[in-house]
Amino acid sequence: MAIRLYNTLSHKVEDLVTREPGKARVYVCGITTYDLAHAGHGRTYTTFDVLVRHLRARGIVVTHCRNVTDVDDKIVARAAELGEEPLALSKRMSELADKDLAAIGCAKPDIEPRVSTSIDAIIALTQKLIDKGLAYPSKTDAGTDVYFSVRAFPGYGKLSRRNIDDLLSGARVEVGDVKKDPLDFALWKGCKEDGFGWASPWGKGRPGWHIECSAMATTHLGESIDIHGGGMDLIFPHHENEVAQSEGAHGCEFSRFWMHGGFLNVDKEKMSKSLGNFVTIRDVLDRNDAEAYRYFVLGTHYRGPISFDVEKLDDGRVRFPGVDEAERRMEYLYNTRDALVAVSTGEDARVANVLQGQSKIVQEAREKVLAALDNDLNTPVALSVIAELAKACNEIVAQIGKLKKDLAAQQGAKQLAAVAARELAAAVAPLGLMQTPSDEFWKRTTERRLRLRKLDPKQIDAKVEARTTARANKDFAAADAVRKELADLGVELLDAGDKTSWRVTL
Repeated sequence: MAIRLYNTLSHKVEDLVTREPGKARVYVCGITTYDLAHAGHGRTYTTFDVLVRHLRARGIVVTHCRNVTDVDDKIVARAAELGEEPLALSKRMSELADKDLAAIGCAKPDIEPRVSTSIDAIIALTQKLIDKGLAYPSKTDAGTDVYFSVRAFPGYGKLSRRNIDDLLSGARVEVGDVKKDPLDFALWKGCKEDGFGWASPWGKGRPGWHIECSAMATTHLGESIDIHGGGMDLIFPHHENEVAQSEGAHGCEFSRFWMHGGFLNVDKEKMSKSLGNFVTIRDVLDRNDAEAYRYFVLGTHYRGPISFDVEKLDDGRVRFPGVDEAERRMEYLYNTRDALVAVSTGEDARVANVLQGQSKIVQEAREKVLAALDNDLNTPVALSVIAELAKACNEIVAQIGKLKKDLAAQQGAKQLAAVAARELAAAVAPLGLMQTPSDEFWKRTTERRLRLRKLDPKQIDAKVEARTTARANKDFAAADAVRKELADLGVELLDAGDKTSWRVTL
């Protein structure tokens, strides 16, 4: 089955045909590093992380490039507020963003260029556009700017499907504007000699926002790439301007496919700092497991909006109901894997007849996940396959306990459990889930929940020991009282024979 993706350029789902068979060059617009990465960033980069994982799972050699915007007016303004050098602020925020994206399972891109180290390429591309009559310098009070002449590029508007005349009617025209046309946009922004910038043929200054991605994409991936991605809010003007700059300069199609992720809405409104509904990845990970967040965003198709609800608790903290539910589902998956590992031996190749139905589900799950992702990265369907697989896996575990009189069947079931454990790992791999050992998952989950509930594990152990003693003395009323006391604190007891373990609930 062909991989099919929605192409913003054509407004259609199309077969992915790359310029070089078996290879794909993918460029994704990175974070402007003036603040912490937010939940919307997490959604966007999870989407493209799954895309890259899936392409590779299908045998395609992917070169994944994601830039870092470390030169921008927002960075300069924030650095001035903090009394910090712009590049120092950007470096600090970039490192924090890297940690947050790694936490939610996003692999580092193969290439990660920065604007500050791409100035020569940006200047060269800007000069090329001037030489072709597509851009022009213009003196300002601060220095000399360079603007792209929108009307000089006939295809302007083809990505966002906007008409130039319609754009003009909404443009702000100011007296003394240094642009020849209100629609023209800055490729280079001049500054005074004591300002933040670099030397150029037009004087000291720094790049405009749009030119940076055109320069970095072509430098590292070539003049024509296969897939360009980002959030839906980048279609216009950022990606529209990238098309104009790149195709105007090089005379060829810039990107064959354009992919855009949907918005993440907090309490039914697009997340923004001005509305006070800004949620960082770190805010989410303070309460929830990173894999739970990843599962949550994959539960909605990447092109659709996500409702990211926030609920305030009585103690002043917040919870994210959707992510809480996703965390319970991740616990179920880890419990499933642990149960399979516990009962599997792999000593016999026979499979019990009673488990043939589950065996079929196990054997088909991996390909069903890939088929769902072939269909425009349909992660909700892929997760439904994982849910069906997990249910079948637990049926296998339950049946093994019922096969005590038929040792051959029991051994066959245990072999199937071993196979199921491997297939579960293979099925979730393209989604970037369950990439850590179970003991690590449970350790980080327990530590976080103990902190949130302000519980001391030593005190819990002492109460469990007291309950064990009460049970041994057949004082079941006392044992039940301890269980209830711990349950009220959010601690669940798990009895297995004469041994008791505990887990903290969400």
